[in-house]
Amino acid sequence: MNVLDITGLKAENLTEVVKGLELLLADLQVHYTNLRGYHWHVKGKDFAILHERFEKMYDEVADKVDEVAERLLQLNVEPENRYSVILAKSEIKEVTGLTSPETILPEIVKTYKTLMALERSIIEKAGEVNDETTVAIMSDFLVGQEKDAWFLASMLS
Repeated sequence: MNVLDITGLKAENLTEVVKGLELLLADLQVHYTNLRGYHWHVKGKDFAILHERFEKMYDEVADKVDEVAERLLQLNVEPENRYSVILAKSEIKEVTGLTSPETILPEIVKTYKTLMALERSIIEKAGEVNDETTVAIMSDFLVGQEKDAWFLASMLS
């Protein structure tokens, strides 16, 4: 049985929501990998704080990746797992070679701007087709990211 038959959502109404979720999945995968690199390579006087913070951030992103993939499955769509396709699709690009907080933190801010804009767009599209579950998931993501944005803004002040 098709899960959409149970939930009452219509596949033909979900096209834009699914496109957004597929892009978000790709963006989150690249963001996760970038955070791992920042965690491994950060240096300087704030090393201990940032090393620990980046680990917390990438753990949270890993959970979001799983949640988006599972939401796609609930919408009867197979999530992409091939990294070559993910890299081609993602609006967030791989970053390497950054070691200082002065270069890493602005890169994370740029990524958060991309993610939050996309999540707000998904909320809008999901709301239009009464996909309240996707709206709730995206809203939860924004709560955590806005708190992280506050942390990042404070560190950059």
